[in-house]
Amino acid sequence: MMKLKTALTTAALAVSIAAVSAPAMARDTINIVGSSTVYPFATVVAERFGRNTDFPTPKLESTGSGGGLKLFCDGVGTQHPDITNASRRMKKSEFDNCQANGVKEITEVRIGADGIVIAQSNEADKMNLTLEQVYLALAKEVPDPKGGDKLIANPYKKWSDIDSNLPDMAINVMGPPPTSGTRDAFVEIAMEGGCSKFDFIKSMEEDAFKTACHSMREDGPFVEAGENDNLIVQRLAQDKSTLGIFGYSFLMENEGQIHAVTVDGVAPTPETISGEEYPVARSLFFYVKKAHVGVVPGIEEYVSEFTSEGAWGDNGYLVDVGLIPNPRDRRMATAKAVKELTPMTGNEL
Repeated sequence: MMKLKTALTTAALAVSIAAVSAPAMARDTINIVGSSTVYPFATVVAERFGRNTDFPTPKLESTGSGGGLKLFCDGVGTQHPDITNASRRMKKSEFDNCQANGVKEITEVRIGADGIVIAQSNEADKMNLTLEQVYLALAKEVPDPKGGDKLIANPYKKWSDIDSNLPDMAINVMGPPPTSGTRDAFVEIAMEGGCSKFDFIKSMEEDAFKTACHSMREDGPFVEAGENDNLIVQRLAQDKSTLGIFGYSFLMENEGQIHAVTVDGVAPTPETISGEEYPVARSLFFYVKKAHVGVVPGIEEYVSEFTSEGAWGDNGYLVDVGLIPNPRDRRMATAKAVKELTPMTGNEL
């Protein structure tokens, strides 16, 4: 009898502990992390979702694409994010990290396109830069201007040092940190594009090429401004000698204060970005952790709202905040894959 009483007491205690622990572990609000560029789009969707459904408004955190993917891939369970936004595609190394940590089934959602702009105050004279000039202004090491196939520490202090037709103005550019997908895309598209103009760099082994093209200068002219692109916009509005790097949506939101530099003679517009005429354009994504679907309520419904024609379509409400829609056939294929929560295989990367 005593043993039975002890067993019952132990069982009751276990149930009591479980009852206390469960609310601490349970979560009824979708947790989204990731890209500062995708953040405004996700925020608009989340607010509408919270307003128009019985689910709580999802919680969003701007951590940068790399930071978000790290958090997302750390594991399965409600202590980990459900969705991560990214202003570049997931890397193979990140996918492998997810797999190693038990995040096995991941659905990729390509939401649209965005241009990376180099912007300045509306009070400043509009600049036109080539990709080569952007590279020469911002790289840690550049080809020796005296000649020879060698790299030297960047000697350029003013734009006019690079080209006498450019302003006699100190090079002062604010941009995103290494954790940002915008930074990744900028170095891969803009810096590599300019770097590749030099044959001896283009012919380097892959690791040496990436080091030469991706290493941003650290002697002052380039300043890492963190993940908050609004801080860059505020600085540009106050200082017409400073340029800033961020996503096209922030240009649209602040066009009363700033304008874009043209790159290789092309201005960023929805038409030039979607038509791949603008040299610095990229796709935007978010990733869904299938293991959390059905555990955290509302994930499928949130994703369905984001991928509805009313949101991401040609006349959707996300276009009003700067998203450049995917072509209709791609939207339809993506929406189908999302509805079925089709997992990535890793071969896409």
